[in-house]
Amino acid sequence: MTQAPTPSADTVRRLVRSLLADSQVGVRPVTEGGEHSTWWVGTRHVLRLAPDRETAVRQRRELRLRDLVRPLVGVAVPTSVAHGDWAGGLTYTLDTRLPGRSGEAQDVSAVGEADLAGLLTGLREVPVRQAEALGVPRAAPRSLEELRTAAERAAEGLAAADEFDPGRLAQLTQPAAGQLAAQTAAAVLVHHDLKGEHLVVSADGRVRGVLGWADAVLGDPAEDIAGLAIAVGAPAAVRAATLADYGARPCLRGLWLSRCDTVIRLAERLRGRGEGPLPLLRTQLGRAWEPILLERVTELPGDG
Repeated sequence: MTQAPTPSADTVRRLVRSLLADSQVGVRPVTEGGEHSTWWVGTRHVLRLAPDRETAVRQRRELRLRDLVRPLVGVAVPTSVAHGDWAGGLTYTLDTRLPGRSGEAQDVSAVGEADLAGLLTGLREVPVRQAEALGVPRAAPRSLEELRTAAERAAEGLAAADEFDPGRLAQLTQPAAGQLAAQTAAAVLVHHDLKGEHLVVSADGRVRGVLGWADAVLGDPAEDIAGLAIAVGAPAAVRAATLADYGARPCLRGLWLSRCDTVIRLAERLRGRGEGPLPLLRTQLGRAWEPILLERVTELPGDG
């Protein structure tokens, strides 16, 4: 297999000069994230270069998907001002840079939670057939019982490292895991990567934009509720989902997806097998495990 080229600063500068009239604009790599080779281009643009053919396929799909969701989600979505191939079969997109800070650096306000509710509502309104026509894949709901078992094993390692009390997982009993199983309702468009770095937040806490649409799928909306729990905390995520008319079951399911995921990811990282900075993984664990009143619900009247 031919080794894919690694984009250098010179490669990026040459590409930018061919795309923008201002040939002196500065470029610098983006350190947050890392799946794409990503560069800031001046103060108004960001350049993302796909490092392999699989990512290139997803990037092409992402460009079309952003146009589909833009009128529905109520927050800004990046616009590509130029796109093409930067190497054989490897794509790039030069996007407008959305004003604001990463959700990892700026807290979301109560009004920002309403912005997130609008996002969740808009995703549910995206026509499934149109998303499928763009190549958005379907993803089967994850088994909460299997995830609970994996989280219990991971929690033992965290307990040995004095990172986590495994007794907290006792809240997710085997019957509760069955009760929170994904329902048979039709799949919706799921962003599937609603981490803090993909939220663009203004100084007043409004969510002004959402990045990172390459991993979108048609599937379980609880996955996006889980992502928000890790990004902005469990109470804020559940409030946003409730404003979007999701009921107790998907909210609690999302909560438990996030809690099991954060336990597993931190344990993997401590064993040297996972990725991500330890401080961030610990922060995400804390956010997902923030208590909410909804956990006291014993009967789930509907899905929402």
